Amino acid sequence: MAPSTTPRTDSSITKRGALRVPEIGAAFWVIKGMSTAMGEATSDYSVHAIDPVVAVLLGFAAFVIALVLQFRQARYRAWTYWFAVCMVGVFGTMAADVLHVRFGVPYTASSILYGAVLLAVFSSWRMTEGTLSIHSVNSPRREAFYWLAVVATFAMGTAVGDFTAYTLHLGYFASTALFAGIIAIPAAGCRWFGWNRVFSFWFAYVVTRPLGASIADGLGKPKNVSGLGLGDGWIALAFGLGILLMVSYQAATQAATRDPVPVIEPEHA
Repeated sequence: MAPSTTPRTDSSITKRGALRVPEIGAAFWVIKGMSTAMGEATSDYSVHAIDPVVAVLLGFAAFVIALVLQFRQARYRAWTYWFAVCMVGVFGTMAADVLHVRFGVPYTASSILYGAVLLAVFSSWRMTEGTLSIHSVNSPRREAFYWLAVVATFAMGTAVGDFTAYTLHLGYFASTALFAGIIAIPAAGCRWFGWNRVFSFWFAYVVTRPLGASIADGLGKPKNVSGLGLGDGWIALAFGLGILLMVSYQAATQAATRDPVPVIEPEHA
């Protein structure tokens, strides 16, 4: 039998040269922020609604499935990418919380620990690929580094948000104001002071996690702990619906404007 000459579809294998992440614009930051809030609320709701061990196992399973689906795509696809981000948000929150809840690790220590993990991921990525730019995420190995960094940012951001809310006793809304101010720093630095764009991106990316988590906790947690008492489940549902609407729009837009797959050269970080 003669070998098949049918080309492989672009969803069957990750193509080198095809960008694996979305363009960075306002929609990216809005969806990213909502995913952090949704992940925080979903994690908190699930570990109280069912057995915490079962919740963590389910969160891990969903996280693995999401990454498998993402890596099976040849290039950026809105649905699989943002599904992976959302599942990282849920499981990353659980991973950070389990150190404190199950093992009694202080938020100060867990913040430092996950910060060290993130630094190690960035260092390995930089030494291996020569750049930390997400505009160079066009191969399976680079994408693996990218998702390791994303997981580490979620875990560290969760720990830092809990550190300000509980250890520093700022509460949720004061923490929200704090991180809203901090996230403006890389934006201003990049726009007016010539900061490195790769550094500015990851600076802001890390801060979106405690910012979104603080907002979700402030809305969902009971009034006796400085929240509005709307309930974690309802907050998770509200942000989940917001993500669904925005990703639906992005997916429709992407389907209507299928450009040739670009080959992006690495940027220096």
